[in-house]
Amino acid sequence: MQKSIIHTEKAPAAVGPYSQATRAGELVYTAGQIPLDPASGKMVEGGIESQTRRALENLQAVLEAAGAGLDTVLKTTVFLQDMGEFGAMNAVYAEFFPENPPARSAVQVAALPLGARVEIEAVALAK
Repeated sequence: MQKSIIHTEKAPAAVGPYSQATRAGELVYTAGQIPLDPASGKMVEGGIESQTRRALENLQAVLEAAGAGLDTVLKTTVFLQDMGEFGAMNAVYAEFFPENPPARSAVQVAALPLGARVEIEAVALAK
């Protein structure tokens, strides 16, 4: 089984020495997606709701480039700068996973890249 590197222009370019995602067989592993606008490369404005929405849109684009989708996600990890924003993040997250949501972990971290308030990564099955 070979590893494939996944890249799409529909999500922000990596901000370091990593890939947007990798695929091995039917498994897709994404890098954490932060709320950067892929066109401008800048952080989206607004609070945790707009940042969560952009991060999930970026995640969706990467998954689709890998032959997967939000409906095939097995597990996500959500990194929050402030666990006090969990409820607001969770409300937006639920819009993207309305039925049969994947397993999830959510943790608070000291800081995220480029000052992001949220970062989300996933493991999914390719379609």
